[in-house]
Amino acid sequence: MTRTSELPSITPARPAPSPLVLIFLGIVTGYLSGLFGVGGGVVVVPALLLLGVDQRIAVGSSVAAILPTSIVGAAGYAISGDVDWLAGLMLALGIIAGAQLGSYLLARLPKDLLFWLFLVFMTAVVVSLWIVIPQRDDAISLTPISAIALILTGIVTGIFSALLGVGGGIIIVPILIFFFGASDLIAKGTSLLMMVPGSISATIGNTRRRNFNLRIAAFVGISACTASPLGLLTAHAISPFWSNAAFSVLMAGVAIQLLVKRLRTRLKRS
Repeated sequence: MTRTSELPSITPARPAPSPLVLIFLGIVTGYLSGLFGVGGGVVVVPALLLLGVDQRIAVGSSVAAILPTSIVGAAGYAISGDVDWLAGLMLALGIIAGAQLGSYLLARLPKDLLFWLFLVFMTAVVVSLWIVIPQRDDAISLTPISAIALILTGIVTGIFSALLGVGGGIIIVPILIFFFGASDLIAKGTSLLMMVPGSISATIGNTRRRNFNLRIAAFVGISACTASPLGLLTAHAISPFWSNAAFSVLMAGVAIQLLVKRLRTRLKRS
């Protein structure tokens, strides 16, 4: 008797996503990751849900796919000198601690209040991206105060990531630009570096809980790695203004996606 997989990765009503679909999804994800310095979960998770993948498996597979993509993207930015290693380490320490704290607070905090506060934050960021244009030679100035602020930023980012299911890059990149004086390229490269230890930690946990599908993660992750350098080249080719403009469109799309998801959840409950 053959043993079937114990991993409930696909809902019974729909077939498993084809390799070609997953490869295309990975290419889009990798390009956006390299271009914006984000993990790509804002694209992968909704797409997998539309393809009939269980939400828990979709999230876990997305995190696993982001790991190699983040490594390739961070390496690409590092080659061009656009990664602040110390800042990335401090953010990573904070985001890992914040994610654990967010998981603990998940059932203890009013999520509605946090959701609307986060939506206000994202709206303010979208507006600011059209006002504050970074310079390409700007760097993060590390002092004892800014080091503490980076760790606290990572903690807050980890909390919101755990509570609202958003990726850290979508929060970290604009914060590094506006509050730490980073150029858009350094913000993106440092953001990708920050994701590596967090993705490793989350993937280990998801592996133990069988919360991801290796086939999905492999197809999406490997194809994303091939497209990430193209996104990185585009990021270097466009001006900081157009970089901000494109990122504001991504932020607005994420905000709309979260709002629609919240409204659908409320309608189902009612």
